[in-house]
Amino acid sequence: MRKTLALTLALGCLAGPLAAKTYEIDLAHSGVMFRVDHLVISKVSGRFEKFSGVIEYDSAGDPKNWKAEATIDATSINTNEPARDKHLRSADFLNVEKNPKILFKTVKVVYVKDKKAKKQKAKAHGDLTINGVSKPVILDVQIGGLAKDPWGNERLGLTATTMINRKDFGVTWNKALETGGLLVGEEIEVTLEIEGIAKKN
Repeated sequence: MRKTLALTLALGCLAGPLAAKTYEIDLAHSGVMFRVDHLVISKVSGRFEKFSGVIEYDSAGDPKNWKAEATIDATSINTNEPARDKHLRSADFLNVEKNPKILFKTVKVVYVKDKKAKKQKAKAHGDLTINGVSKPVILDVQIGGLAKDPWGNERLGLTATTMINRKDFGVTWNKALETGGLLVGEEIEVTLEIEGIAKKN
């Protein structure tokens, strides 16, 4: 009996953690948004209309096994002002002719212990590439949970936020104001509202 139990435990250890499921980002139910200071006194918000990616997630496992990778179409930037969007696509900002894609890939994910939180929280460390420049970033992630839709698809919901400085990515265009300060802020608030659909075997 003891030998059988020992063998079972050993096999369990060899098997390792449960395999994480792969979820493909559902564009119709996800969003990549940003906000930046304008004229010092207010903020302008925008979003990217086209993006894709995958998330590896195991609700019962260690977050260090979670992974994510995403590609954003930089040409799809939308701030609801065509003239401004054209400028943002130019070499003054995203330079989309030379660098049409914004890329993100996790390096590691660390669990955040919060006894008061009802949702899983983690910090996703990764590499973000904008304007052809790659820099490390940390996303604050909150897992919304898992659910099945009426068509039998398993879905994962999460929210991720971070702050980046656009100058770190070589996006330096600006104009000084007579009243002091700059026309466009350097710090950008980024929010991701993501819903992923589990890939079927």
